[in-house]
This record gives sequence, structure tokens and C-alpha cells, in this order.
Amino acid sequence: MITYDLSEVRIRMNKFMAIKIFVRVAEEGGFTAAAAKLGISVSAVTKAVSRLEDDLGAQLFTRTTRQIRITDYAQEFYERCVGILADLEDAESELLQGTGAARGRVRLVLPFSFGRVTVLPELPRFYERHPQITLEIDFSDDGVDMIAKGYDVAVRTGTITDSRLNMRVLKRSEQVTVASSEYLRLHGTPQVPDDLRDHDCIVGRFGREWTFLDDERRPRVTQVSGRVIINSGDALREAAVAGLGLAQGTWWLFRKDLEAGRVVPVLQAYAAPGMPISILYSANRHTPRKVRAFIDFLIEISK
Repeated sequence: MITYDLSEVRIRMNKFMAIKIFVRVAEEGGFTAAAAKLGISVSAVTKAVSRLEDDLGAQLFTRTTRQIRITDYAQEFYERCVGILADLEDAESELLQGTGAARGRVRLVLPFSFGRVTVLPELPRFYERHPQITLEIDFSDDGVDMIAKGYDVAVRTGTITDSRLNMRVLKRSEQVTVASSEYLRLHGTPQVPDDLRDHDCIVGRFGREWTFLDDERRPRVTQVSGRVIINSGDALREAAVAGLGLAQGTWWLFRKDLEAGRVVPVLQAYAAPGMPISILYSANRHTPRKVRAFIDFLIEISK
């Protein structure tokens, strides 16, 4: 007959809960935010982290009056804990659902414009198929260490090389130059890139040098100018739709406006290749069904 020391079981369960709390504090960047996510008191979160620090004999966070930050020692511990908790959640999910519906939480980070233009409008369709999946979405145009931050999926623009990650290119598309029909009616349609010198060009985050291909299909930079300078992809798109001038950006930034006719493309014969946009996910373990479901959905809506 097998007997169990119940006090030992309780200790291990408490440590497991403390690890879950530690991971959530690291992800949320604070005790209060972690407590809100977990549905427990701030004091319970603080005590759990303190007990875990005592057990490990190491400080997990540096604390100031304004913020907390994970220590260098704790960073590797955090990454290991994230992997263990994710594997446990996946195993539990697979056991509960058998061959049924995918379920569980998927943490992802998306570029602002791609997330707002391409992903968010399509999410009702995703939830029709996968009502038991919870999506926790962050938006960032900056490079993010998705493993360190505990993300399941990231979407990034450009070429990414990281042996810890699998990469699947969603789209390789041309840079597009667009304007509203009203702007073109009032100011004319440029026929060659040099014509842009006589137009109002909305200067975006990539500056005044717009790239086109010349007649021999070689990249050529055209200097542009305009009265509106915008450091936001979403605002750039809205300014073009409003008729403030010509704008250049990625195809997926303007895709919905092009489909709806709110803007029209110009200088298509000179369009230069754009940067690829790709899905990134961990290469270090099997891909859970919930993650695979969202990856498949991203591939579908990005065509």
C-alpha cells in the first residue's frame, strides 16, 4: 500500500502555485497587475514571491517605488518555468479535450498595424471555430525576445534568425504607394517616381526616401516631401484615406483600404519588394493544438 505525506504534498502544491505567481508577476511587470490577472490579493502575490525567494535563496525581482524588474539570476529560471507550465497546460488540455476542440490560453505579440488591420477584424471568425481558446494579445513594433517574455506566437516584419524559434513566412509583398481618389482628382496621378517631387507625400516612420525599381528593375531612391509627418502606421493609413497626400507602406497596411476603394495604388510598375512578415513560435517543444489553431488562422487570413 502506498502512503503519502500530506504535509509534503501541500508544500509542493504551494511551491507550484508560487511558481505560477512568479511567472505572472514577471509577465505583467508588477504585483498588482499579476494579482488582478490571477484573481487573488496583492498581499497573497507578495507573500508567495517572498516564500519562493526564501526557498531558492535568491532574489527574483529588484523592487523600486515605480517598478519591479526580474533579476539576471531569475531570468533563466523564469524561462524554464514558462516551458514547464506550458507543457503542463498542454498535457492537461490534451487529456481533457481528447479529440475535441482546442482550448487554453495563447499569448501573442503583433505589430500594431498588422494586428489592427489584418487580425482584429477577423477574430470573430476565429472564435466561431475555437470558442474555448483565450487570446492574450500585446502590440509592439519593436523587437521582442518572445521566449523570455513567455509568448507562444509572435508576428514580425523582416528577416529573423533565432535557433530557438520556428519561422513561417506569412507574406512577401511589394511596397505600395497609394492615394485617395479625391487627392488624385485634385492633384493628378504621378506617372513615374520623379513626379512625386510635385506632390504632397505623407512622410512616415521610414522617412523621406522612398524606394522604387527603375526600368532595369534595380532599386532606386526618390526623395519626397510633404506637409504631414507621421510616426504611426495606423495614422499614416488614415491620413492617406483622408486625402492628405500620397503614402508608401506595406501591402498589408493598406490591404483593407485598397479592397474597399478608399485608396488606389499608383506607380505599380515601379513597386519595390517589401519586407516579409512572418510567424515565430518556439522550436524547443511540440506545438500545442491551441497554438497550431491560431497559426493556421493567421496563415489563412494573410493570403
